[in-house]
Amino acid sequence: MRNLDVTTLRSFVAVAESGGVTRAAGFLHLTQSAVSMQLKRLEELLGLELLDRSGRTIALTASGEQLLVYARRMVALNDEVITRLTDQAYEGQITLGVPHDIVYPVIPQVLRQFNGLFPRVKVQLITSYTFSLFEDFKKGNCDLILTTETSLGTGGETLCSKPLCWIGAPSGSAWRQRPLRLAFGRKCTFRPRVIEQLDEAEIEWDVVVETDSDRTIEATVSADLAVHTMIEGTEPPHLERIQGSDLPDLPTQHINLYGAGGAKNVVHDSLADLLRRAFGGAEQPKLRVISEM
Repeated sequence: MRNLDVTTLRSFVAVAESGGVTRAAGFLHLTQSAVSMQLKRLEELLGLELLDRSGRTIALTASGEQLLVYARRMVALNDEVITRLTDQAYEGQITLGVPHDIVYPVIPQVLRQFNGLFPRVKVQLITSYTFSLFEDFKKGNCDLILTTETSLGTGGETLCSKPLCWIGAPSGSAWRQRPLRLAFGRKCTFRPRVIEQLDEAEIEWDVVVETDSDRTIEATVSADLAVHTMIEGTEPPHLERIQGSDLPDLPTQHINLYGAGGAKNVVHDSLADLLRRAFGGAEQPKLRVISEM
């Protein structure tokens, strides 16, 4: 009878979800060679190739994808048993601040993963504008905050950088109108840079919607009554990027993390780590693609 080792499965899951052996090793507090050896041992035990090493990057094979489903369940069940029987569950609350426009699609995934690790810890999620989140952070109202900025402030770290893009209604024509009809939030940090780019391109513009409600902006843009700007990859499915237009290119925005400097406690550090992994791997086609060994 062959038995699967939970430690080995945990390494396999970490590699698959983090996108590389080096990141997984850091997350597991192991050396890169130790993680690689565990992966090799797992393949030898099963007599299967779990990693496709034929291309420039290393990805999960079909067998690896199948194993990942079971491995996640086995690791989660192991952790649940240990937590319940030893009564070592962490409890309490941690507050995370996130700008409205980058909540989806990443944050729900992070919250689900965090809840699996710390089911008794409540995450108080605050969504607001970057400016407001900084204020809350300075007052101690947030343990961790994400921001969208064109630069990096003191004490922060950049998780990823992505361009702003023009957003409109599917097959819409609002982008052709002059003056260009714009919809913005009142405290949107993108607005000054967007206006600057339009002025440099000598394109007339008019802000027809100025609101605190993202839903109002989405409804107006969906009706093809205005255009909007969002960080690439964060647009909702009922809106689409405007491509092939004469609208100017927009500046790159950094998604930054504040409050994660220095080790604090396992709950705080684990949430910061999940955010790093989720946003740091956002530019890859899949989080399961492994770029290094």
